[in-house]
Amino acid sequence: MSRLEWSQALSVSLPAMDQTHVEFVDLLALVQDAEDAELVTRWQALVEHTEEHFGQEDRWMLATGFAPGSCHLTQHAVVLKVLKEGLEAGRQGQLQPIRQMAHELTLWFPHHAQTMDSGLALHLKSVGYDPLTGTVSQPEALPALAIQGCGGSCGEEDAGKQAAPTNQTSDQKQAA
Repeated sequence: MSRLEWSQALSVSLPAMDQTHVEFVDLLALVQDAEDAELVTRWQALVEHTEEHFGQEDRWMLATGFAPGSCHLTQHAVVLKVLKEGLEAGRQGQLQPIRQMAHELTLWFPHHAQTMDSGLALHLKSVGYDPLTGTVSQPEALPALAIQGCGGSCGEEDAGKQAAPTNQTSDQKQAA
């Protein structure tokens, strides 16, 4: 099975978020190293940490202009639901789903951190958000409308504007 180890490649250059991510990676390693007798307990610790981890990021997003239905918040909810289902299976003696989920997390997390979390960290910095106090030092930089999609320039609304086919000639486009 693949292992996930903390590296600078996972850093989003936001200390509060990076620290939480280090803890997540460490707890995941403990799950992967667990003997059967301790697997469910270690998985429960990972699930509880992840619930707080995602909750913290969700609060940051909502405080700085992300729509409640943005894909970042939605992904957190879906992943947490699956992790909790794994915990329930483990409590019923089914350990293989937990082991498989732990493996899947080693694949999912780097992508999530390097895309969605990195984008969130950039957004938080751009509005001067202090994760420790919850204050925004540049409120004028907050978005006028709630951020849709995943929070980047590839949001559903932006993608639709950029990708909309047109029959206009270049002269018509310049005139518009």
